[in-house]
Amino acid sequence: MDGLRLDGRTAVVTGGAGAIGAAVCRDLAALGAGVVVADVDESGAAAVADELNSESIGLGPGAGVPRGPRAPATALRVDLADPASIEDFCGRAGPVDILVNNAGVSIVEPFVTGDPEGWELMWRVNLRAPMLLTRLLLPGMIERGWGRLVFVSSDGARAGSGGEGAYAATKAGLFGLAKTLAREAARGNVTSNVVCPGPTDTPMLRRVDAERPGLVDRIARGIPLRRLGAPEDVAGMVAYLCTDRAAYVTGQTLSVSGGVTMH
Repeated sequence: MDGLRLDGRTAVVTGGAGAIGAAVCRDLAALGAGVVVADVDESGAAAVADELNSESIGLGPGAGVPRGPRAPATALRVDLADPASIEDFCGRAGPVDILVNNAGVSIVEPFVTGDPEGWELMWRVNLRAPMLLTRLLLPGMIERGWGRLVFVSSDGARAGSGGEGAYAATKAGLFGLAKTLAREAARGNVTSNVVCPGPTDTPMLRRVDAERPGLVDRIARGIPLRRLGAPEDVAGMVAYLCTDRAAYVTGQTLSVSGGVTMH
């Protein structure tokens, strides 16, 4: 199991108060990283940080990675739609070794009747914010000779999804960004990859199901593995990409979709 520990590393996870973000925070903390839970929801981020600092935190069921000493987790508020807030956040986060750009805003609507104001918000949070965060934090990684960039996109951006044209466009921009950074940062021993969740059982999806009863069941029946993904499924892939076991994996786009996307 050598190479799976993250002791001494500091990880920032944006959207850390959400379902997938919190699962990523748990796995990285269980591997020994000091986690900065970043979210506009300050109380939600604090709750996740408190959980990470408790004695109960551990990897998901079936994980065989030995647990070691845990660095303390902290919660920091950041408004990803505001460049000034991002700059202030990076100044408070300290030296960062791992940046997981997980946060996202999704507005589901037919493209031709969509509200351009919503497009603007999604662009700011889903694409511009990861660019600004990376621009501020990547130089330190290169200088220290080690770093991990993970961008959480969406299978909807990779394969298309009805009602998500603007959302998919902003998330698809992460593909080009991550691949370019993989080339530019390689000599600094920094990897850059994209993880694309497929249909995942989150509160956001359940809210959509409440508005359109039976939708989740229909989605699950169309998945080869016959179930929705869990936040922990996505977190496991993200955590792996942050370890030294993935040191030779860069510039890749990886789907966690139960087989919905196979390419």
